[in-house]
Amino acid sequence: MDELERTFRAAYGPAVATLVRLFGDITLAEDAVQDAFATAVRRWPLDGVPDNPAGWIVTTARNRAVDVVRRNRRGRELIEGIAADQVESTVDQESAGFMRDDQLRLIFTCCHPAIRVEHQVALTLRLIAGLSPAEVASAFLVSEDSMAKRLVRAKYKIKAAGIPYRVPEGAELPDRLRAVLAVLYLVYNAGADDVVRRDLRGEAIRLGRLLTDLMPSEPETTGLLALMLLNEARVPARGGDGEVVLLKDQDRSVWDSAPIAEGQELVLMCLRQRRLGPFQLQAAIQALHCAANRYEDTDWTSIVRFYDRLLALMPTPVVALNRAVAIAETEGPAEALLLLDDLTGELSTYYPLHATRGSLLNRLGRQAEAATAYARAADLARTDATKRFLQEQSQTIAWRYERRG
Repeated sequence: MDELERTFRAAYGPAVATLVRLFGDITLAEDAVQDAFATAVRRWPLDGVPDNPAGWIVTTARNRAVDVVRRNRRGRELIEGIAADQVESTVDQESAGFMRDDQLRLIFTCCHPAIRVEHQVALTLRLIAGLSPAEVASAFLVSEDSMAKRLVRAKYKIKAAGIPYRVPEGAELPDRLRAVLAVLYLVYNAGADDVVRRDLRGEAIRLGRLLTDLMPSEPETTGLLALMLLNEARVPARGGDGEVVLLKDQDRSVWDSAPIAEGQELVLMCLRQRRLGPFQLQAAIQALHCAANRYEDTDWTSIVRFYDRLLALMPTPVVALNRAVAIAETEGPAEALLLLDDLTGELSTYYPLHATRGSLLNRLGRQAEAATAYARAADLARTDATKRFLQEQSQTIAWRYERRG
């Protein structure tokens, strides 16, 4: 079953994208791929895992889709029109590589301007990243039932509006880009804290490279790729099995120098174009972190300046929180704590706010309040590893406070 789970993670998005191209029906593609995995659950324990499990899934799903469309008149016409033998040979030839452009086409289909932005992101996370409706619902902080309805409406809109399955050309591309970039970064972050889904990070980076190749003169695509590479470079220092290791405590000698060098070069390319957008600014901030040999050597003044520009473009409470963290290093924890007070209402259920508050209060010697803030953050954290880390922080600070008292 572990092999089946790994195959699902690796093959779901490419398989759905390939079947959508061949049959032009998202629901049919999803159902066929789901049926293929259900068949694998029954057969693989008896027959063994095939040599090319992902290719097996695509071929089985293709056969299932052919059976379904043959049952109705329109389906028979479809099969005759595209030639079933041609469909079979095409899928078999492409199952190893999954036609690298298929997922990119599907992303732009899902991110068509006729679809509401939140539906664009949710649908692409479902189809490309293979997140379950429950996982997508969790990302959007809504119920699973609400998300299921949202996904159905989005797929219906694609079908009813006749939205084409293709990569836009020329003047269409810039208007469609923002949602696509947001999708890719959400896909990357979906694999950030989950050991099982770490392959999503590599997939997001691969698709980011495709977008950069497609739009070499668009600095925001370059900025997103740089941001993901710089984040990925520090993964080896973040501990195994989801362990939480703060930036200041990371062993920088194990950071991966190759993606750091590539990411920093991409950031310089963006800065030269002088058309800074949100992803470029975030990448520039990460580039400065990666440039410091020690946490104490970090150029916090420049980081604050980049956050100032980012906050002007994205005046969100999360950006303001991250800026406050940088302010704590340039102006002290007391000044940063005042900034956090202005964000408490909007981010009352956002665990990083309470964790940051705990850190600042601890630095100010207010240990009892710090322990309470860390405990609140632990209650709100989503992963077990993060909960454990925050609980340990709370307990350690409380223990020291009690000893001192």
